[in-house]
Amino acid sequence: MTSVSADEAGAHFGWLAAFVSKDMSASSALTRERLGWSPDGPTLHADIRAMTGRT
Repeated sequence: MTSVSADEAGAHFGWLAAFVSKDMSASSALTRERLGWSPDGPTLHADIRAMTGRT
């Protein structure tokens, strides 16, 4: 993992910086409501920790 400042993000991420620098919230509420979906796997944080071997 690499931590970069906001000023360095453009050079680090290139064209992707425009997307990763946005402060957007996301919710699965509409998917759950419309499709009756309910997640049953690990949380994103738990999944990332498992991939990196961190606890």
